[in-house]
Amino acid sequence: MSTKVAVVTGSNKGIGYAIVRGLCKQFKGDVFLTARNEELGKMAIQSLNEEGFSPKFHQLDITDQASIEKLKDFLKNTYGGLDILVNNAGMAYKNASPAPFAEQAEVTNKTNYFGTIAVCDALFPLLRPHARVVHLSSMASSYAIRKCSPEVQAKFLNPNITIEELTALMNDFIQAAKNGEHEKKGYPSSAYSMSKVGISVLTHIQQRQLSADSREDIIVNSCCPGYVDTDMSSHKGPKTIDEGADTPIYLALLPEGTKSPAGDFVADRKVYKFNEYEYKM
Repeated sequence: MSTKVAVVTGSNKGIGYAIVRGLCKQFKGDVFLTARNEELGKMAIQSLNEEGFSPKFHQLDITDQASIEKLKDFLKNTYGGLDILVNNAGMAYKNASPAPFAEQAEVTNKTNYFGTIAVCDALFPLLRPHARVVHLSSMASSYAIRKCSPEVQAKFLNPNITIEELTALMNDFIQAAKNGEHEKKGYPSSAYSMSKVGISVLTHIQQRQLSADSREDIIVNSCCPGYVDTDMSSHKGPKTIDEGADTPIYLALLPEGTKSPAGDFVADRKVYKFNEYEYKM
């Protein structure tokens, strides 16, 4: 029987690092820590080795198609499939960033939305029956969707929306930001939040597709890890990285035959409609 394997993107620090650590404790298989920077990734591996864990490393830049293809080929040739994929890699501009909003909208979505889709397009064909996929979304997606105009909300929340339609909406937001008319068109002024709206909606679509797949019992969920003490939050979050990793790990290890959560937005291990979720400190 082939060895089971889990991959966590963007996991050399923060929540991703804690997810790798948690999976090393609970998952019966190989766990891959990935990072854009090989040196930082291997330093993270060494740190986990010192704690008594034995994750493996593979370089991955989710904005680089060649890097994604190398990981895909490695997994296919070495394991013949994939059992857990945690899409944690992401970026955000600081509130005080002087970067123009047009740049923030394009660069943030290139990583958080389009990078995640590129990873899914490459690795979903490798998912084995009973595989689990977890997307790190955010409470920010909940705030952002409620700030959209009713017309824009209706498009994102259409239960029959396709990935092509979702991607067209994300591109429309980016183009509107470049034209300085995103608010006029019904979008909020947060590039990060909008990228996570994309991820939350993507989850529903992918589950719909996977439920019709011939491979049995593949589940994808998105989650809000909470407000966590990381570089991304400028270390303002009250949660530790291990507390932030709790829900993603729970979703990654959902037992075979789980019916719910599936295609859902999950926070503190509970299912919410992402457009209705409100984070409580």
